[in-house]
Amino acid sequence: MADRWTLDRVRELDERDPLAEVRRRFELPHGVCYLDGNSLGALASGVAQRMRAVVEDEWGVDLARSWSHGTWMDAPVRVGDRIARLIGAHDGEVLVADTTSIALAKLVGAALAARPGRRVVVSTTDNFPSDLYAATAVAARAGAVLRVVDRHELAPALGDDVALVCLTHVDFRTGALHSIPEVTRAAHEAGALMLWDLCHSAGALPVGCEEHGVDLAVGCTYKYLNGGPGAPSFLYVRRSLQDRLENPLPGWLGHEAPFGFEPEYRPATGIRRFLTSTPPVLQLAALDAALDAFEGVEIDDVRAKSSALGQLFIELVDDAGVPGLEVASPREAGARGSQVSLRHARAADVVAGAADRGVVGDLRPPDICRFGLAAPYLSFEDVFRAAATVVEVAQAL
Repeated sequence: MADRWTLDRVRELDERDPLAEVRRRFELPHGVCYLDGNSLGALASGVAQRMRAVVEDEWGVDLARSWSHGTWMDAPVRVGDRIARLIGAHDGEVLVADTTSIALAKLVGAALAARPGRRVVVSTTDNFPSDLYAATAVAARAGAVLRVVDRHELAPALGDDVALVCLTHVDFRTGALHSIPEVTRAAHEAGALMLWDLCHSAGALPVGCEEHGVDLAVGCTYKYLNGGPGAPSFLYVRRSLQDRLENPLPGWLGHEAPFGFEPEYRPATGIRRFLTSTPPVLQLAALDAALDAFEGVEIDDVRAKSSALGQLFIELVDDAGVPGLEVASPREAGARGSQVSLRHARAADVVAGAADRGVVGDLRPPDICRFGLAAPYLSFEDVFRAAATVVEVAQAL
């Protein structure tokens, strides 16, 4: 490693870290540098205790009374309000339910129905495949089509036949960012609605849903929000659109009077109309407890630290100059999300070798080694040691 980065220097950065106290809100295995929070976030302190209370007391003792006397029924909206702060939205604009693909399918269907005469959904070739699968199927059932273009050809694709633009904010392979304000503005100028996938954004960097006029958004909660495996997704609908859009998958909990058991569907007002079925109580409880780790934390501070961690990681890899090991992410911090991806012909061996030495990243075939930089629980020393390990493994191949 080059002399400009030393262990003493990175420890000085950790001493000045405004998020240093937040690290104590997580429980990480000893001796592990965990750089895979962009796949599954770390366990937050208090989650296990909260889960025990829900299982043993609310379920075990109170049983069905917890539906009416507890917090189970309102959890999708209540927990959604906690996520709203992290994505720049208002209370009553975020709902936690379903999976990301189902949430996206709902919003694509709702957007197409709200734009009669426009039969095209636009996305890009580098979008997450599951988003493309869902959008293609929903569009076809609505008599529309999905138009998939290269990200550099997005602007010319926005004709007067476009009902919706559907993109992922942070590229899951390289971390490259779309500009939310620029693309959202372009979609609106074309008369289309804008739907953002925030799976790699929420809890990692500012989104600014209100500030940038975002119409719709979805996102998972098991990555940077640390909700745990199988944690439910969230969906965002701008308040001014909520009563103009219809949930294409209506269910009893989205009814204006769910316990009236009426034979005809009457959608609830506000964000609740996008509910369909029974809340996943245990998963919502785990997510609710995990979000405690963000109390008092400003998302701008999270972003500033993750950008600095990324620059450190990139500079250490560059300084090592290992043949065949290249930075695949944008080098400018403002152009990438909270991850650094490296390209290597034997990426699987790099990732596996690093894991054997306690540095956990992940693989995106055929040649991407992906390292998530979750600022709340990673230190600069963690990233320094992780980069050194990755370099050593790649040099030995």
